[in-house]
Amino acid sequence: MTISNCHTAARSRCSFVALSLLFLNCITAPALAAGTAAGTVINNTATVDFMVSGTPVQQISNVSSITVVERLDVVVTLQSGTVLVAASDTGQALLFRVTNTGNGSETFTLTMDSVLGGDDFDPVPAVPEIYFDTDGSGDFNAGDLPYTPGVDDPVLAADASVDIFLVNDIPGTVIDGNVGRSELTATSNTGTGAPGATFPGLGDGGVDAVAGSSGGAAALFGEYVVGDVQIDVIKSVVISDPFGGTQPTPGATLTYTVTVEVTNTGTATGSVVSDPIPANTTYVANSITLDGGGLTDAPDLDEGELDTSGAPTVVVRLGDLDSGIGIRTVTFQVTID
Repeated sequence: MTISNCHTAARSRCSFVALSLLFLNCITAPALAAGTAAGTVINNTATVDFMVSGTPVQQISNVSSITVVERLDVVVTLQSGTVLVAASDTGQALLFRVTNTGNGSETFTLTMDSVLGGDDFDPVPAVPEIYFDTDGSGDFNAGDLPYTPGVDDPVLAADASVDIFLVNDIPGTVIDGNVGRSELTATSNTGTGAPGATFPGLGDGGVDAVAGSSGGAAALFGEYVVGDVQIDVIKSVVISDPFGGTQPTPGATLTYTVTVEVTNTGTATGSVVSDPIPANTTYVANSITLDGGGLTDAPDLDEGELDTSGAPTVVVRLGDLDSGIGIRTVTFQVTID
């Protein structure tokens, strides 16, 4: 199980055998290369050069003209990881991102389903049940606006995205270790169908629209896990710039600190902190510490390492945690490129 957080502090419960605390650095997702914009006109002509009685002649063909149609494609990704809950919790939010991967502007309808197979309980949709992450914080709060189908369906340009919360209450009958699922579906208002299905004249500017590989719709579920361990996780950063100040300029050093503490009587077994190195920064070699003691970057016998098997990630194994252990503190450094 993984807990994802890109904010200053997060609180969570967990009772799984292996607890990972994965901090996703808040960076803008790269463009997804939607392709040539719908409505673009592609013209082409051919020429033939030849000689007639020693005189050069050039014949030019007619113009072959095509207009690029709109491709209907969408992707839904989960941003929040598994959400840890207790029986009778209310207003528990899963965070998703809906991205228009087509090549034109498209309006999407959002729907939620919390009655899914493969889990242990059905979360109970709140009223309202779908919200926009209005303030872009990634935390569900009073400033986030509810979504009303047909009224404020998100309109997304090619490659644009919007973050969406699914909000559920947790039944009082759940027990430790139970998993409940809730699913977000984003559907193109222009139409859906098998890849290649055509919608004449319904694309941008009146061009045809064609269903892409997603068929114009995408769905993904997130999970709630019931647990009896409450963990406080706080992440902070200190900036030191090359001029003795605290401005995040190129060349500045960022010292990240992550604190982890169990605040009730449960035990978090096999706890691991995983923190990806942010984009546009470079990790400072051998800067990882645990409770003030230095750790090596290599995967050796100490608790930490810089995992370079994928995106570079600081990994520190905290082991079993309970309230008697107190606060565990992980730090590392990067420089801004």
